[in-house]
Amino acid sequence: MKPIYLLADSQLLFWKDNGKPFLQPLRDMLDEELEEGEEPLAVYIGASNSDQPEFYEIFRMAMESIGITNCRMIHSDMPEEEEDAVEDADLILLSGGDVERGWRAFEKNGLQEIIVRRYYEGALLMGTSAGAVQLGMMGWTSGNGSKPKLLDTFRLIPLILDVHQEKDGWQRLQAALRKSGGAASAIGIPSGGGMAYHTDHTIEAIRYPLHEYFLKEGKVTYSLLHPPGPDAPAARKPIALPASSEE
Repeated sequence: MKPIYLLADSQLLFWKDNGKPFLQPLRDMLDEELEEGEEPLAVYIGASNSDQPEFYEIFRMAMESIGITNCRMIHSDMPEEEEDAVEDADLILLSGGDVERGWRAFEKNGLQEIIVRRYYEGALLMGTSAGAVQLGMMGWTSGNGSKPKLLDTFRLIPLILDVHQEKDGWQRLQAALRKSGGAASAIGIPSGGGMAYHTDHTIEAIRYPLHEYFLKEGKVTYSLLHPPGPDAPAARKPIALPASSEE
């Protein structure tokens, strides 16, 4: 299995760290498992934004920047040839948009099970915005503000996740944490930032600090997890797994 990459928005797809594209190590990771001269297949799952083609074009351009031209758009109705592409994909990105809209599509078209299986088979998973939330423990229905109605999602990452909500102090994320009874910690990924969830159950901040919330004696506690650097000893932090996720 490979790390899972969560992006608050599409900025990181084109970000360069000291002149090196953020995506380049991901491409290198894929190349290690391919035959010489073979190109990875990257697919974009657009259900959360109702399959808007302009967002697929952003993904396609980002992949092209690291030499991946073999890309496919996966639509909400997922005809058979698109399902075959997901089964063969080396990289799978879940789009941004509306968490509930995307999740209901996954329940209908079978991606609810396929994505989990493909992760354990070795596909590299990425989620942008709503897609990042869906890869965590739970999401929420639309239009419920600071009192979210929760719904179970892929649960591949044992955290409650939210993205680019720093301006309101992560109120929705804290409300979800309280409503869950502290079943898992909560992480907010700020605009322009990202997070990697590694196979050793550590989390790593990308570009900007992550906002961590957890319940302690019934009260919400807050901390920051900083990106790697000489002054960031907690650049990768182990997380406690919920009892149901223990191996």
